[in-house]
Amino acid sequence: MSLREHALFLFRSAVGTVRPAQMLRRAVKLQGDGCPQLLVKGQAFPVKRDLYLVGFGKAVLGMAAAAEEILGHHLVRGIISVPLGIQKSLQRAGMQEMLLKPHSRIQVIEGAKNNLPDPEALNGAVAIQELAEGLTADDLLLVLISGRGGSALLPAPIPPILLKEKEKLTKMLASQGATIEELNIVRKTLSLLKGGGLARLAYPTQVVSLILSDVIGDPLDIIASGPTVASSHSVQDCLQILSKYNLLHSLPKSVETVLSSSPTKPTAPEDYSHVCNIIIGSNTLALDEAKRQAEGLGYMTLILSTAICGEVSRVSMLYCQLIQLLCLGFASLGDRPLADEVRRNLLQLALELKIPGLNLAEFLQALQGLGHERPICILAGGETTVQLQGTGKGGRNQELALRVGLGLHRAQAIETGRPMGRCEIIFLSGGTDGQDGPTEAAGAFCSPALVDAALQEGLDVEAFLSNNDSYTFFKQFQGGHHLLVTGLTGTNVMDIQAILVRVT
Repeated sequence: MSLREHALFLFRSAVGTVRPAQMLRRAVKLQGDGCPQLLVKGQAFPVKRDLYLVGFGKAVLGMAAAAEEILGHHLVRGIISVPLGIQKSLQRAGMQEMLLKPHSRIQVIEGAKNNLPDPEALNGAVAIQELAEGLTADDLLLVLISGRGGSALLPAPIPPILLKEKEKLTKMLASQGATIEELNIVRKTLSLLKGGGLARLAYPTQVVSLILSDVIGDPLDIIASGPTVASSHSVQDCLQILSKYNLLHSLPKSVETVLSSSPTKPTAPEDYSHVCNIIIGSNTLALDEAKRQAEGLGYMTLILSTAICGEVSRVSMLYCQLIQLLCLGFASLGDRPLADEVRRNLLQLALELKIPGLNLAEFLQALQGLGHERPICILAGGETTVQLQGTGKGGRNQELALRVGLGLHRAQAIETGRPMGRCEIIFLSGGTDGQDGPTEAAGAFCSPALVDAALQEGLDVEAFLSNNDSYTFFKQFQGGHHLLVTGLTGTNVMDIQAILVRVT
């Protein structure tokens, strides 16, 4: 197999392990008929009376289909809120395993067009709220949460706030430059279900949440705005944010009413003793599977980080320097001044990018200890950003791959890049949901030879990048051979990158 085929296999393996059916079957079992127990990752929850299910988010339809198969007749009723049109999209893609069977006990409500809260999503939230409020201490509520789209699909403002009033306020905050964290604090404070609201409404019912994380670090209170997790923020935090952006005196009356009648301190965590939150799918789990498969293929494998973030132009430089260092090692130049210079550049870049939890010095030490007798695979995950300057078509993964290709081409032209001539290199970046920006591609591949090969076809990589037009480039280059196209995956744990290097 070629390096490209290996990279594709590793990406598919990583995504496969966090697909809804695989995740649920790995994490959830129902044991016994007389006094059944729901087993979730080794924890047992007695099914004393009735078992109910609710869910919200982009991947929840597939999760619900798998859950219903596992639970069988023990499931009394379920309600899930999913993105508008997702059932038709999955039908068109032939992904029947992610659709509910005829006569399912689970009701599907579609809404949140363009990932924005709307009346349909509100209807879904109200239905979920009513189901939760009607449960008893002997019931069990299984909550399926998919981070991507989960928050927009569960909009339930605290009465008397109207959905349009809440949305108007968050838009005003955004226009004033509020951060995403600040917006989430305000949204949660004004929501009936977010910030632990769903769990509070279900009390004293046993609540078991199965969570697919799409957030760096897997913070439970941030994923889908934490509907089953005690909020770490208070009304006071919300008021401070509104004051910071001079909005306290232009609030709708309904918002003033809610804020003046809410407790000023966050709810104590012990109030959530009836809740168990379990992450069953994440970028970490996906990368662990890719690492296992890479080692099976004979690669010395390391995971760089599951929290890669920052602007793609800076992140691409990090990957280019890392690839150069790998090639210097293969050329037995690991201790020479050249390698020291590349290491210094890498450490400086990591410092500037502020990637959470990344100890690059420790990683480079582990890399040095691998030896160079076998090919090397470096895996990473997270979610980068693109600063839009043009009007082209693409996505963060395709642009990252194209920028890495350009960076490696430039490096080859100077002394630090000469050892790359002895190495075969492939870089892959892809979105685990199978879509990268407004395109059918999940991402793209590149190698140091990409720029020269493109020039022979009359394609100027720098021109495409200046117009943020990576998709058009990859579509035109070598018949689209370098595009990563997987189709919808029915899951989402952010992005995955792989570097594969071997001596030619």
